[in-house]
Amino acid sequence: MTSAAYAETSAPDAGRARVGAFLFMAMFLFLWVSITPYVDLTGEAILDPSAGNSNRLNQILALLLSAGMLGYGLLHPMRGIILQPRLLLSILCFWFLLVSLISAHPMLGIKGIVLSTIMTVNASIYLLLPASERHFAKMLGIGSLIMLGFAYYGILFKPTLAIHQASELREPMNAGLWRGHFPHKNSAASAMVLAAFFGLFVASAWSRMAGLAIFALSFLFLVNTGGKTSTAMLPAILILGWLFEKMRPLRALIVIGGVGLFNLFAVGSAVFRPLGEFISGLGIDATFTNRSDIWRFAFSALAERPLTGYGFRAFWQTEELVYSGGSVETWAVAAANGHNSYLDIALTTGFPGLLLTLIWLILLPLRDISRIAPGREHAPLTRLYIRIWLYTIFHAGLETLFFEGGSFVWFTFVFAVYGLHLQSSAVLAEGAVPENRKRVAHA
Repeated sequence: MTSAAYAETSAPDAGRARVGAFLFMAMFLFLWVSITPYVDLTGEAILDPSAGNSNRLNQILALLLSAGMLGYGLLHPMRGIILQPRLLLSILCFWFLLVSLISAHPMLGIKGIVLSTIMTVNASIYLLLPASERHFAKMLGIGSLIMLGFAYYGILFKPTLAIHQASELREPMNAGLWRGHFPHKNSAASAMVLAAFFGLFVASAWSRMAGLAIFALSFLFLVNTGGKTSTAMLPAILILGWLFEKMRPLRALIVIGGVGLFNLFAVGSAVFRPLGEFISGLGIDATFTNRSDIWRFAFSALAERPLTGYGFRAFWQTEELVYSGGSVETWAVAAANGHNSYLDIALTTGFPGLLLTLIWLILLPLRDISRIAPGREHAPLTRLYIRIWLYTIFHAGLETLFFEGGSFVWFTFVFAVYGLHLQSSAVLAEGAVPENRKRVAHA
């Protein structure tokens, strides 16, 4: 679903177009709405808010959707893009598997690798489903409006299930904050930021009215989630994206330097006391909403196994960690994850795993962006991918987002990475496009 994709598939047969549209909407709603919206967090579900999504029906639907996506992708003229770059991803997968097999919980790693691979395959095919850029914008807009409909329906008609309650045992301090059909306010906040980006793209590529409505509804919901980080990041990423677009020579510095400094200030403030005191002196919460204890504990654990880590998915909430809670004087042993994607990857797969991840998710997209033709780098489609990419790599400094098999954020991020690669190669097909199809080939 880029200009290159349009050039090769501008006249798909009606059957394939219908199948593509069905798979697009089915995957979008499966991830952004789920089959079990409005989870009750006041009862047994509080012990595992995602348990409802792990039922047999959910697994069957996920497998059926993935099989349909793979079948569609293998029959598509651009099937060569699936799971690229294969050499790098093969090395990454091999390393993740190796460190998992030598860990205390190899099955956790194997399961996580399988789920992440399936999601990556799906994301690499997703942009091939629409028949054109306008078709992509239309389906993205319709899907976003349906998602927002579910979110606001919950606020209006299921407030006890769509708004955090004081009776919730885990986080009663969130009472009154909106979460819609999502399991937590933070999930809802991330969804609304991404939906706001969708809205801006839809306004440019399909319907201005629908796009502006998506943006306005997303922003209103975002503010009411109480997600301070996401609320601040929406305008910040829009500004950063504008700077990134205008200051071409400084792009690598903005991304690599920005992500590095962001993580230094975040994790560094927890590990190095003078830095934490300096950040506090600036009026910034140096604990980053009580994440500092988690980062300090994770960093000390990483120092013991910097090469291989503890195995993919084999650290947080494992028996050893829970058992050590009686002897380790920190509540961080009970954390669900490290609340920092980079730290978590290093913690579970070692620094080699982190390096491979950075090459795939940061360095290669930077290279692809540098190769996008000048006439296309300011296109709405390119801006959409860049905004999603920037938001995720910066937000990853405060949340665990990478390689989350069932996460709509991870899925959206990966298809944006593939979109940037396709945009960088779109110019190659442009010269072969007939005159009556150039309107489709151009973003």
